[in-house]
Amino acid sequence: MVRIRPSRLAAAVVASLLTAPLTAQDAPPAAAPAPQGAGRIAWLNFQQVVANMPGYAAAESLLTSELASAREEVQRLQVRLDSMVSAYEQQQIALSPSVRQQRQQDIRDAQLRFQQRAQELEESYATKEREAIGPLEQRARAVVEGLRAERNLAIVFDISTPGSNIITADRALDITALAIQRLNAPQQ
Repeated sequence: MVRIRPSRLAAAVVASLLTAPLTAQDAPPAAAPAPQGAGRIAWLNFQQVVANMPGYAAAESLLTSELASAREEVQRLQVRLDSMVSAYEQQQIALSPSVRQQRQQDIRDAQLRFQQRAQELEESYATKEREAIGPLEQRARAVVEGLRAERNLAIVFDISTPGSNIITADRALDITALAIQRLNAPQQ
């Protein structure tokens, strides 16, 4: 599942600005009225929006198979490394010091190769995830931005991530279903 992490600091700053009392010096000048809808907010579950988009199930299926394949390869490499270490431990007493040193170096080299390959697989998966999910997220963001502009909202919060700092909110402000509906509507 895609996780987008908003900055806790940014959320705290926005929350404090929304709840801070205005003083005379904070108030806008009488000649410059506040923009219409400046205090209007809404929220949505961005993960739910993306997960309900056309194409998400196929992307998730592809990523799941990629992840399973990477895990299998890592597991095979780990078994090979473990057996190499086990064989060394069983034979080390009978080995000459020079052969023992060489085997220890071989094990360190194998561990390094294992770590490098695991990192390569992780980076490859992250790239494939960005390629598969990124366009869906971009389209979802565009729809949410359209809803924000259409409804004249100042802020749309994402509640799908832990630490969003939203404890409770009015369900009438939830635009998740509307965003899903727009994303699933036939393209015109």
